[in-house]
Amino acid sequence: MMKKLSREFYSRDSVVVAKELLGKILVHEVEGQRISAKITEAEAYMGIVDKAAHSYGGKRTPRVEVMYGEAGFSYIFLIYGMYCCFNVVTSEKEIPQAVLIRAAEPVEGIEEMARRRFGQPYEQLTKSQQKGLTNGPGKLCGALGLDRSFNGVDLCGDKLYVEEGEPEAFGIITTKRIGIDYAEEAKDYPYRFYIEGNEYISAK
Repeated sequence: MMKKLSREFYSRDSVVVAKELLGKILVHEVEGQRISAKITEAEAYMGIVDKAAHSYGGKRTPRVEVMYGEAGFSYIFLIYGMYCCFNVVTSEKEIPQAVLIRAAEPVEGIEEMARRRFGQPYEQLTKSQQKGLTNGPGKLCGALGLDRSFNGVDLCGDKLYVEEGEPEAFGIITTKRIGIDYAEEAKDYPYRFYIEGNEYISAK
């Protein structure tokens, strides 16, 4: 097994953590089975000063409270009332920053991912469906079996965590975030990062 990321890894600026999460392995252990995927795309959200962040302006509700706590915990929210998005809490207590994991490349438990997403074996999926297993935040949560019950889980524990991953060299594309046109000037901040050339990306 590879080394899990430490609390110290997460306890840094969200932009730094977002870049360094690329290539790391997100693992969900279910009844002894590892379901995992290599993180290929991530977006940083800078908290109180970021108009795109749920905690902008110091907003503090039961939904976002986990972001005001220690780094290295999960923050999962719903979009469109039906799709979950998995985030990693970063920075330090009372500085509510987070990183949204937008896409990942399947590594282990691919058959389980196919069953959860499409209800059939991986080999029966079309090429588009295979690529579509985890190339978006809602798709990723569906494939890994992550729902709102995983909100606030300690990522330094044994159920849901991130591992170092194999050493590899890759280019990183930096661009503006997706789907936040409401965020005024913050919609143009270059806080989205993805692995260059990887097919498991939510959008180019």
